[in-house]
Amino acid sequence: MTTVRLPLFPLNSVLFPGLVLPLNIFEERYRAMMRELLKTGEDEPRRFAVVAIRDGREVAPTAPGLPDQTALPERGPAAGFGPDPIQAFHRVGCIADAATVREREDGSFEVLATGTTRVRLISVDSSGPFLTAELEELPEDAGDGAGVLAEGVLRAFRNYQKRLAGARERSLTGAELPDEPSVVSYLVAAAAVLDIPAKQRLLQAPDIATRLAEELKLLRTETAVIRHLPSLPAVDLTRAPTSPN
Repeated sequence: MTTVRLPLFPLNSVLFPGLVLPLNIFEERYRAMMRELLKTGEDEPRRFAVVAIRDGREVAPTAPGLPDQTALPERGPAAGFGPDPIQAFHRVGCIADAATVREREDGSFEVLATGTTRVRLISVDSSGPFLTAELEELPEDAGDGAGVLAEGVLRAFRNYQKRLAGARERSLTGAELPDEPSVVSYLVAAAAVLDIPAKQRLLQAPDIATRLAEELKLLRTETAVIRHLPSLPAVDLTRAPTSPN
């Protein structure tokens, strides 16, 4: 088992390998993380792990509020995640490589990272200025029939795109879609309008073929649902929404 220890960045979203993640860093715990990453040489990857939050707050509460007006604000690397942070996170996440880390005058950061490798969360350490985690890198097995399934998923995804465009009353751009099964599986998982539990199930699929088979079912179901909806949000196929941390 290959393990690695990296800074941990929990988000209210799922990051997939190959997908771009823009971040707007303003909390001190994540500023500290970025300052640490900047110590890494520019010719080396500046890596951290992203996990989706199962139960907790992406941004820690900063002031008393309802129902308890006298409550003290939560502080520290695990703020918003409870006494045992690992229980607040989904156990499969993705390593991110920060290609751009730009510090602003006010000490906040603008970060642009890309997902690289799936990992399983083994333990979480909250003793430092930011969360760190021991992680097991997960293999990327093809499974049976991944190539044929990828072709079916691409056809279903194009139909899904057409339905989305129709619901938004706008035309599609003629973007070229990849045909490599693993890339197809992650692109579709990221681009489909699905909730976090559904995207998480796709991320942690045991192999590419299983992920593609599940996507084929989801796309057919979602395409049928879209026929009855008047409008839907626009979707960027390669970029997640910017996280405010």
